[in-house]
Amino acid sequence: MDIGRFKIYVAGHTGMVGSSIVRELSKSGHIVLTRTRRELDLLDKAAVMQFLSEEKPDQIYMAAARVGGIYANSTFPASFIYENLAIQTNLIDSAYRTGVKKLLFLGSSCIYPRMAPQPMSENQLLTGPLELTNEAYAIAKIAGIKMCQAYNTQYKNEAIDYRSVMPTNLFGPGDHYDLDNSHVIPGLMRKIYEAKNRGDSEVTVWGTGKPFREFMYVDDLARACIFVMNTNVDRLKKFSDLHRVNIGSGFEISISDLATLISDVVGYKGSIRFDPKKPDGTPRKLLDSSLLHNLGWRPTVDLKEGLKLTYENFLASMTN
Repeated sequence: MDIGRFKIYVAGHTGMVGSSIVRELSKSGHIVLTRTRRELDLLDKAAVMQFLSEEKPDQIYMAAARVGGIYANSTFPASFIYENLAIQTNLIDSAYRTGVKKLLFLGSSCIYPRMAPQPMSENQLLTGPLELTNEAYAIAKIAGIKMCQAYNTQYKNEAIDYRSVMPTNLFGPGDHYDLDNSHVIPGLMRKIYEAKNRGDSEVTVWGTGKPFREFMYVDDLARACIFVMNTNVDRLKKFSDLHRVNIGSGFEISISDLATLISDVVGYKGSIRFDPKKPDGTPRKLLDSSLLHNLGWRPTVDLKEGLKLTYENFLASMTN
């Protein structure tokens, strides 16, 4: 796909997703703008307006967000809903007011109802109750998706093209391996790695191990985002007029089998014990990515290969 060369602002470039998008965009020779939180506070609307007015990017990738696993979402719901609403409201509105015509907002698969029919298609948004353990984060993300949709509708005569993508569960370089606030793969990897180093015969994992999850290596997600951003709008409308696209691998695995797979990658020989008194979260969460596949894109890194690459990154992070 020949997409030309653009001046592009990636919000959240220090995070796992944002840093991957920067890497992929840089390969194509784009001018990539980044700012640290100290340089640009996305919670400050005036600062965001000033930055975009001065830099005038052609495109914006919105990968900035407050994120975390079940523990973090359950413990800090006010922070999750406030910070995410503020970041996306400031960026989307400022983008419009400073003349940015193209923007990609990164949502999340948790926007779909807890008991949504599987796999979950784009049109299942707002069709049922959300998973309570990450409701605050999901509501903020839904607001961002609907905000993009609203700006497309109200300002369609100004060629505004703000799109949203819903990634599945992600993992890879740049992830956080904190035992309390990380997502499932980095959390399990850290726990199993430490158990191996201590010589523990057993590792305890939250929940029953029965829920199924879909995962995607983050560099695949970055490539998919760039593909969606630059897909011709008429081609996109041929398949859907929602301006939102699921991005998933199409492969799901139980948490129990995932823990076993990570144990193999780490080289841990002990057993895995599950604690059913701890929450499981949503029983199953598989995206219907047929729209993306029909547009012509599929992932290239399978789960085991991605876990090996992630473990290499994890080991490097432990020595730095």
